[in-house]
Amino acid sequence: MTAPYEFQPTHVAPADGLQTWASPDPSRPSVRLDPLLPVRVADSSGNWSRIVCSNGWSAWVDGRLLVTVPHPPPGTDHGLATVEDPRPLLAALEKALASYRRLVGEYANGLIDLETFRERTRNLRLGAVLDGPSAWLLDLDQGRWFYSDGTRLQTYATVEPPSAEASAAGTRGEAG
Repeated sequence: MTAPYEFQPTHVAPADGLQTWASPDPSRPSVRLDPLLPVRVADSSGNWSRIVCSNGWSAWVDGRLLVTVPHPPPGTDHGLATVEDPRPLLAALEKALASYRRLVGEYANGLIDLETFRERTRNLRLGAVLDGPSAWLLDLDQGRWFYSDGTRLQTYATVEPPSAEASAAGTRGEAG
């Protein structure tokens, strides 16, 4: 059991709390977590996550509903960087999405074949999650996810680009 002073949460319960279970079995409900209660994910099985609370109590929850606690990017010993203007990154994401949309249209209309579609989209990657005024945006040039409140960007997490072997394996494993 982790002592309370060593506890480092990875997530919090959602704003309306979260149902727990004694095991990853919906027929065995337990108590409900308080809203925004800090927890640490200790194990996962499908959509189930076993969480541990600061007092050492453990239960299973629907892991999809947990809210990730942001941490500084690995290797940084200073605060998270802030970029004042999110518009350049939004423009880059729009350009990547427009390119993908155009290629999907060409493939759907029979103008290119599947192999050509795969080749032209091979290194095309983008990420954006919008939730009202909040946005999480992936900037692969900087290798970072950014959080934006609409007025500025703040580094949320760093990402590791996929290795050449992983990219090749993913391409080979695609269904035709």
